[in-house]
Amino acid sequence: MKIISSTQQVPEVCDVPKHVAIIMDGNGRWATKRHLPRTAGHAKGVQTVRNSIKYFGELGTRYLTLFAFSSENWRRPREEVNLLMRLFVQALEQEVDELKKRGVRLRVIGDISRFEPKLQAMIRAAEQNTAHNDTFHLTIAANYGGRWDILHAIEQMLLDNPSLVKNPGSIDERALSPYLSMAWAPEPDLFIRTGGEQRISNFLIWQLAYTELYFTEKFWPEFDRADMAHAVDWYRHRERRFGRTSAQTPAETEKVT
Repeated sequence: MKIISSTQQVPEVCDVPKHVAIIMDGNGRWATKRHLPRTAGHAKGVQTVRNSIKYFGELGTRYLTLFAFSSENWRRPREEVNLLMRLFVQALEQEVDELKKRGVRLRVIGDISRFEPKLQAMIRAAEQNTAHNDTFHLTIAANYGGRWDILHAIEQMLLDNPSLVKNPGSIDERALSPYLSMAWAPEPDLFIRTGGEQRISNFLIWQLAYTELYFTEKFWPEFDRADMAHAVDWYRHRERRFGRTSAQTPAETEKVT
């Protein structure tokens, strides 16, 4: 698939979002409302991850990106951070073989150097184990931040092309884009955030430039197939103009399905 930047060229608009990005928010609050430890909410949220992979895979979406752990989440209580790390290890131990069988390619984006060596090795092994799959692309953002992504891309671009330091006028979007964490995927068509907050919280801030932003009060552990379908239906009724006027956009009936 040719990767198109929405600020450079109008991408194809489809009824089925090709790429869905999700901030899985509200795990702790879901648990607190039920007089459970916050860690119970994260454990429950793993099932919703499984359900979302199945739902969007069946829908025809090819790319699903989940924000599992931000670079700011290290500020949370140590017990919660440790639990999240354990859940990450368990998920890699329990889910990778099934992902491989179903044709899912797993990638992890973010600065994983801060994780324990065991977890880093498991991430690399899982990526290698699913590298030949192309039916569905699952990306987990872990110790990820959108600003880190852009700064890291600039650093790598300049390391590979030191002459740009003396010729900054030649730096444009096409020069930088290949160094971003999601360079191999189309920009998200639909962004979903559960839990009631209405912000993108340093998630894919470059890539979300023209993404449709959907917010819901539902907490992630209770976000079921009906809720996912509602988000997709909302997306289908959005008029995606990409800087054009309404008169320039295709009619709903002309959308690609």
